[in-house]
Amino acid sequence: MSENDSLKQLPLKALHERAGAKFAPFAGWDMPVSYPLGVLKEHLHTRAHAGLFDISHMRLIEVVGADAARLLSTACPVEADSHKTGASKYTFLLNDNAGIIDDLIVTRLAADRFMIVANASRAAVDEAHIRDLGDGMDVGITALDRVFLALQGPEAAAVMESAGLDAGDLTFMSGFEPRPGWFVTRSGYTGEDGFEIALPPDRAEALAESLVRDDRVEWIGLAARDSLRLEAGLCLYGNDLDETTDPASAGLLWAIAKPLRDGGPFVGAKRVAEIIAAGPPEKRVGLQPEGRQPVRGDTPLTDADGKPAGRVTSGGFGPSVEHPVAMGYVRADLARPESQLFADVRGKQVAMRVTKLPFIVKRSQKG
Repeated sequence: MSENDSLKQLPLKALHERAGAKFAPFAGWDMPVSYPLGVLKEHLHTRAHAGLFDISHMRLIEVVGADAARLLSTACPVEADSHKTGASKYTFLLNDNAGIIDDLIVTRLAADRFMIVANASRAAVDEAHIRDLGDGMDVGITALDRVFLALQGPEAAAVMESAGLDAGDLTFMSGFEPRPGWFVTRSGYTGEDGFEIALPPDRAEALAESLVRDDRVEWIGLAARDSLRLEAGLCLYGNDLDETTDPASAGLLWAIAKPLRDGGPFVGAKRVAEIIAAGPPEKRVGLQPEGRQPVRGDTPLTDADGKPAGRVTSGGFGPSVEHPVAMGYVRADLARPESQLFADVRGKQVAMRVTKLPFIVKRSQKG
């Protein structure tokens, strides 16, 4: 059996093939990596107009029942009982050592019902972990069979309205169910305004075709999705986050409510408080290489004295900013703008400087 034979297939694969997609493996799935427009133009089109992404490799998990909020407040550093209906929250599952099992978006749909969006590479791990924590609680946990699309870009709201999916009243990081079996949030992974739309597979092809018939919309592949998220300073699980990474080191404490930073009912709470009190030994930062040479993930960094300084976790070229961009973890004493570092790229020392994230002005907060 070849590698491609073992990959999971998107429900809309035939539609992507007709659109001329090139495919590549990602997180166990055969994913469209680019389309005839090309990665550079796909990236810039999303920044200027609207891009349509098939993100059906990601998993939607519904949590329902009298103890749904209690389960989520145990699994994640959130105060789920205080979330308003319709509110979406970026959060994570943590292990006992405060390592990030996965980063998630959780939306409250009713007093006793929540929707979790999990990363493809961690979906099975997440579901098993949540089920284990929910053992003995009054909850039902269901992994949903949905096609999941993301429409991203400054013209996304206008495109949605033209397609008869008026979600203009949604503010950033909120969601609702416009029809039975459908789930829509105003969120995304590009730094732009946009929406994520989950719907039953038998309705998905018609919606996707109606969206791409709009002159403002182009199909966008996995490669441009990566450069868009990197410019926006957004983490990719497996690169920038893993089970050895804690929220303080990752620069994600903003996602934990202040009352929970000193402790709480969630897994890993004690260790989170300890790391905050001591200060993390390393921190995630933006990195800009000098010149035009991109510096990729897994590249070690040294300081001006040649001592180990950290590592690059994500890197590439930023088409919107027209220079290489990267993220990585560096020693806490170097995690300040303009710190000078060096990366060894095929035997050549590439100078890099620490810079603030994101590399672009994010427009995703506009509701």
